Amino acid sequence: MFRVVREFQFCYGHRLLEYEGKCRFLHGHNAKALVVLEAAQLDSKGMVLDFGEVKRRLGQWIEENLDHRMILHRLDPVVPILLEAGETLFLLDVNPTAEHIAQLLWEQAQRLGLPVVEVAFWETPHCQAVFATSGGAIAPNVHQARPIHGQLIPPRNPGPVMPQPASQPPADSLSAVV
Repeated sequence: MFRVVREFQFCYGHRLLEYEGKCRFLHGHNAKALVVLEAAQLDSKGMVLDFGEVKRRLGQWIEENLDHRMILHRLDPVVPILLEAGETLFLLDVNPTAEHIAQLLWEQAQRLGLPVVEVAFWETPHCQAVFATSGGAIAPNVHQARPIHGQLIPPRNPGPVMPQPASQPPADSLSAVV
């Protein structure tokens, strides 16, 4: 078997629902994903797949859908507020955990025709989740994984974000908030 690995880096924001830790608040990450492709034989050029082709297919999808996006559960109560503010969101039918994002990337690579067998996803330099397969099918230890459905929701009013003029509250009222 031959294996090649392509690294992708992107920035995203999220929060976790029904979670008691710090990740219940909106926050961001500088993510890294290692996508492992496998083939029993090399192509006529002596490759599993040209790295540029992997970048063109999966890298473009990541750039268009996940990079600098808020990845949220579709039922997150902040979704309507962010949409009203003109934010572009990527909504999932599951909690946007590192494990689910690894699975999402694996499924997208499959849809794009890449011979993916593993995605290792780093949410931080110290925290990694892996979604792996055996022979192109979901491995027995992850047979309970159900497909993840996600959708990019573009902004209603694309363009620069401009603050709306508002009356300033008195300075002493701000101290009560802080």
